[in-house]
Amino acid sequence: MDEAPVARAGGKPILLVALLVATCGLVYELLAGTVASWVLGDTVTQFSLVIGLYLGAMGLGSWLSSKVSRGAAERFIETELALAVLGGAMVPLLFLLFDRPLGFRAALYLSVLALGALVGLEIPLLLRVLGEHESFRSVIARVLAFDHLGSLVGSLAFAWWLAPNLGVLRAGLLVGATNAIAAFASTYALVLAPSPRRIIYRTMSVIIALGWLVSMAYAQVLERTIDRETHTSYAESSRG
Repeated sequence: MDEAPVARAGGKPILLVALLVATCGLVYELLAGTVASWVLGDTVTQFSLVIGLYLGAMGLGSWLSSKVSRGAAERFIETELALAVLGGAMVPLLFLLFDRPLGFRAALYLSVLALGALVGLEIPLLLRVLGEHESFRSVIARVLAFDHLGSLVGSLAFAWWLAPNLGVLRAGLLVGATNAIAAFASTYALVLAPSPRRIIYRTMSVIIALGWLVSMAYAQVLERTIDRETHTSYAESSRG
């Protein structure tokens, strides 16, 4: 019979994971809004649509968490791995589709919906993991406090460091790698039911994190290619 997953050290390690994943979730939202406003223009409209869709999808994710009948810790780690893949791939995909309006819009809004739903899954799953062994009042207060603090950290980091120093492409790759690191850390912060999945989760986390970190070294190649194609398209439209 599977043993119930619990949080180690009174929940402190997983609360730090909660801070980390909340930071990533907020940055994904800002990345999507920023790229959308660059490509489609009308910053107010694009950020309004992105934020609205993202928050709506978070509500959907929270509702879907009620369908998880067991293995909340495992589902949380799988959610982090999915976020790492989709979040890291979002900005490169949008950059590749920048000159295809329909494809860009489809990729943008589908990415926002998918990421929002996955982010919406995180907190309910964490509350269930911690709530099995601590009072609900204490758990919800601490988890939500770290979640909101992570959102503040994400907004400040994006405005003051990620966007100015890395640009949106490398920032997206770095945040995707960070989600993978959070998944890896969760395999230690949570006691999982005995199974080979622990090794699988750790292996996938390392592969995803290393993949995005290595991709950061080649991000400038894609940026230069897009910049060159943008100038070429502008010149051709001007001649026409």
